[in-house]
Amino acid sequence: MGKTERKDAAVALPMGRMQWIKKNILPNKYLYLLLLPGVLYLIMFPYRSMYGILMAFKDYNFNLGITRSPFVGLKHFKNLFGDTYFWIVFFNTLKISFGRILTSFPFGIIFALLFNEIKGKHFKKTLQTVYTFPHFLSWVVVSGIVINFLSVSGPLNQLIAVMGNEKVVFLGSKKLIIPILYITGIWKEAGWSSIIYLAAISGIDSTLYEAASIDGAGRWKQAIHVTLPSIRSTILVMLALSIGRCLDAGFDQIFNLSNSVVQSTIDIIDTYIYRITFMTAGDYSYSTALGLFKSVIGFTMLFLMDKVSRKIEGVGIISGKGSV
Repeated sequence: MGKTERKDAAVALPMGRMQWIKKNILPNKYLYLLLLPGVLYLIMFPYRSMYGILMAFKDYNFNLGITRSPFVGLKHFKNLFGDTYFWIVFFNTLKISFGRILTSFPFGIIFALLFNEIKGKHFKKTLQTVYTFPHFLSWVVVSGIVINFLSVSGPLNQLIAVMGNEKVVFLGSKKLIIPILYITGIWKEAGWSSIIYLAAISGIDSTLYEAASIDGAGRWKQAIHVTLPSIRSTILVMLALSIGRCLDAGFDQIFNLSNSVVQSTIDIIDTYIYRITFMTAGDYSYSTALGLFKSVIGFTMLFLMDKVSRKIEGVGIISGKGSV
């Protein structure tokens, strides 16, 4: 290629980029502006903060900073796996998370199916608002309500006493505390999670219901044989995301409802990280190693569930063929 040809090619490349921008970016400039805050958030917080992962492989010293702190390799991970209490909180986290998936995950689907069956437009919107509203309350507020309601002198125990039974220390019972976590979690989030399934249901072809009705299927059979199969891909994706967050057992909820009596039962990785980071001398390297371990397990579970989702439905989460 001669000098003139190389020069023409160098000029053509930028022009090609400008044409691509004019064709694809400029017509959708307002959509990209809406996307910008989310992109900036990802850059500033999740991605920029990943630099701190280096602390997991160093003996972090505040005065020296991350880069000048001495490198210790896998020392903190060895200490982590040799820590007996770490395995307690690890299995607590798995137990609470997968129990939450089994008990709480179906309620979003159930609520969506029930909302879909309501014919009155205004009544339907009112119920959706009522059931969605708790999502916007912080766990500080919700926990305060729960603690007052379930306390020894609370309304529920007053009713139990009136009926001639002994009062129950609900939040001090190791047997009851986990069911309480599940019930309050369902009350707070089920209405909100149903929104995604309702959106998926709204995209179902109405002729499928008409055909099922002609074949003699009632509303119940239509929900089982038309609605659920039509939103199966959405259910699988949401299930994959839930399992990918299997080590996020609900820090805010547990932190606010926990007490010294039940701490060993519901202590999870996030509350353990909080204590060793902020309530002791502050072993930042150890807590970073713990957080990195949690992230790796979460990514692995998400990747495996993505494979399962693709195998069953042909729809996955991670970018590539068949992804959403």
